[in-house]
Amino acid sequence: MKRQVYLDHAATTPMLPEVLEVMLPYLNEDFGNPSSFHSLGKKAKDDIDGARRGIAEILHAREDEILFTSGGTESDNLALLGYARKNQEQGKHLITTKLEHHAVLEAMMHLEKKEGFEVTYLEPDREGLVSVEQVESALRPDTILVSIMYANNEIGTIEPIVEIGNMIQKWREAHGRPALKFHTDACQASEYLSLDVEKLHVDMLTLNGSKMYGPKGIGLLYVKRGIKLQPLLFGGAQEKAIRPGTENVAGIIGMNKALEIAQRDREKETERLLPLRELLERGIQEKITKTRLNGHKTQRLANNVNISFMDIEGEALILYLDEAGIYTSTGSACTSASLDPSHVILALGLPYEVAHGSIRFTLGRSTTQEDIDYVIQTLPPLVEKLRSLSPVKVDPKYFV
Repeated sequence: MKRQVYLDHAATTPMLPEVLEVMLPYLNEDFGNPSSFHSLGKKAKDDIDGARRGIAEILHAREDEILFTSGGTESDNLALLGYARKNQEQGKHLITTKLEHHAVLEAMMHLEKKEGFEVTYLEPDREGLVSVEQVESALRPDTILVSIMYANNEIGTIEPIVEIGNMIQKWREAHGRPALKFHTDACQASEYLSLDVEKLHVDMLTLNGSKMYGPKGIGLLYVKRGIKLQPLLFGGAQEKAIRPGTENVAGIIGMNKALEIAQRDREKETERLLPLRELLERGIQEKITKTRLNGHKTQRLANNVNISFMDIEGEALILYLDEAGIYTSTGSACTSASLDPSHVILALGLPYEVAHGSIRFTLGRSTTQEDIDYVIQTLPPLVEKLRSLSPVKVDPKYFV
């Protein structure tokens, strides 16, 4: 039987048995609609309320500040479109970065092209970091929203969200601009970083169940009390009429359990994965010439290794690895149907041919040293074979 090594945890994670266990009753006997007045409906509503309280406690938020959605994309869209449209009389300037997930970037582009907003797209440095000073210098009297990802889904770089949030809070108070709010997409951070919204100084925060060993099709948006959003959907009073539609009860229960486990184990799992991440990085760079590690060398998620292999096409290497039972990706799963190079790698100032050769390895709870050893053993001949067939020759200055 072919060995299987799953290194695509940034795309999705397998559901933990403990999560499936708490979900199963809501897929069978506890099937009531939370909006129904009978006892089955009341039980479903009570259990949703309990999950909301549990999540709020983990985030150090209030219960009424948690909105359930269908996933990270919807949460990002609701935060950006919902806030910008509802508060445009206060200003029409928005700030984000060129590194964001497409759920943020495309929402921003829509507001810019179709609804008359002006967007500033901050450029990161060569390691994927955006500075507090960059954000502050971009703020204007008509800025109403800043959205910066907590940890990047492709290169794993962790942005200085605490410092940026603290600066925005002080700027808002000093300039008398209560309409200025700060949103962060924290989908990739839930397994490894603190989600204390008070310490992060964020006004809105996005999470996704499928990135934390929970179910797919469920997400949430933390919205600080007092913030008004315009709904994207209409048709019911669920989630304070901001996100109508029959609630995904099983998904909500599962996400609560997954988040509880993720935050409980995050320090232990980070400590376990760091040596494996370093082993993979070192093994690749020692055995394969003409490679480049993308992202910050240390200020990066413990499970992320993004490498550009020069003189090859990343998609071809993905297929070769798949044949060997190693599952990875070239970047965001949300753009896997596109053959365009990673916008994140391009945003680092690297050329198309480097971006086209980038592979993202994302480790997880099941990853072992034997898995890493197998990858290091399997990769070199595959890269050598592809290079022998490739007409691409990357400038050596990009190898480091």
